[in-house]
Amino acid sequence: MSNSQNAKKLLEQAHQAGALSATSMKTLDVADLGAQIQAGLGVCVDDVAASEVVLVSMMPDDSSSIAGAGNEPAVRDGHNLVLDALRASKQSGDVFVHTRYLNGAVLFPYVAIDGAVAMDLNNYRADKGTPLYDQTVVLLGTVLAKSQEFAQAGVPARTVTLLITDGADCASTRATAATVHALVTDMLRQENHVIAAMGIDDGSTDFRAVFRSMGIPDRWILTPGNSASEIRKAFQVFSRSAIAASQGLAGLGGFAN
Repeated sequence: MSNSQNAKKLLEQAHQAGALSATSMKTLDVADLGAQIQAGLGVCVDDVAASEVVLVSMMPDDSSSIAGAGNEPAVRDGHNLVLDALRASKQSGDVFVHTRYLNGAVLFPYVAIDGAVAMDLNNYRADKGTPLYDQTVVLLGTVLAKSQEFAQAGVPARTVTLLITDGADCASTRATAATVHALVTDMLRQENHVIAAMGIDDGSTDFRAVFRSMGIPDRWILTPGNSASEIRKAFQVFSRSAIAASQGLAGLGGFAN
């Protein structure tokens, strides 16, 4: 079985198990999507000894407006802060992480927290566009496929995902807010997924409206101002929620700002 076929099979099994509606399955059943999802799946489930796992996934914005606002260092630091907090948590052995940039490059597929790669000057450059809807579908498809893979191995998986952008979608070619909304709704119905979003102030975008249109609940939306300190604080808020998820507390209901 090819890599893309493996990802597609996992999603079909999620659909058969009732975790994905026909609408969402149609969104994910696209020719090249399987290969993109497979690129993030990473660790072999058979090599994991944990009795349950937490999958923490992040999608940092690498659009040119991040660089234009001077926020590359803050996004790097915030992402790395989350990794450091997870490494230091008591449940670190049960945590697997994956980072895929907003324009599709995979920094690392799902790995144990000790194998995660920090963002730095060499592997992160914000000089691209904002295909927010397209890449959210890819990332959430990856989260679904990996959680399904663990479930089939008898290992319950909770997931916590963070989308990060400083602008509205302006580069998607396939997905829309409505198709993302359907996928998010399916995942939230399962009650083992948290999907959060951070909108870094650009002076004009109503990020709460953008993320609501994608199905993300208000309680999981962060809207930091356009400053390094506020961006880092928002990542700290997310890291606390990710750690809570690793302790089985994700259902408590939102960010404690």
